[in-house]
Amino acid sequence: MGCYVSIEGLKEKLYRAVIEGDPERALSYAQELLTSGLDVRQIVSEVLAPAMRAAGEMYEKGEYFIADLIASAEAFKQVFDNILKPTLASSAVSKGVVAVFGTVRGDIHELGKNIAKALFEAEGFEVIDLGVDVPPEKFAEVIESREVKVVGLSALMTTTMIEQEKVIEELKRRGLREKVIIIAGGAPVTEEWVKKIGADVCGDDAFRALKKVKELLGVT
Repeated sequence: MGCYVSIEGLKEKLYRAVIEGDPERALSYAQELLTSGLDVRQIVSEVLAPAMRAAGEMYEKGEYFIADLIASAEAFKQVFDNILKPTLASSAVSKGVVAVFGTVRGDIHELGKNIAKALFEAEGFEVIDLGVDVPPEKFAEVIESREVKVVGLSALMTTTMIEQEKVIEELKRRGLREKVIIIAGGAPVTEEWVKKIGADVCGDDAFRALKKVKELLGVT
């Protein structure tokens, strides 16, 4: 006779599998959660994103090596790309809204960007991921070529935060600034910095940023 595992139990197992960087276990538990009826957005917001945030904090405290953090990120990516993304509800409230995310020039950190990307995709946004070390011109070129509504600028280091301002300046120069909602994200970003550079949303917390963007877009 099989052993019944509650949804809360499965969530905890998935959480641990991601933190421990075990894609095989993570994929299995994620599939079980979907089969149990848990919504994709709940899996992302209640399990995957908190797990990655915890792994990031462990790395910052010196409890994890970079290899551990990479393993956790890979488990996160495997679950989202192979299990969750294909099953995203077609009725998602933000379906069809295009967002562009990228880590600014000079910065190669993408953990925060990837968490935000997953949260936005789970809400139905079409996310164009430009990767890391992205120059201002690249952001502008994509906005010019697509009907982009949201731009996410990620910077993990205080030395690269200035690049967020340079992206905004480039968008102003090309007459694109007023066409998009701009999120300035990253651990060192504050509300004061967001106001100073003329961004719209503080992305120090991806959950709050998503909520604010949806409010600005007029969707719930």
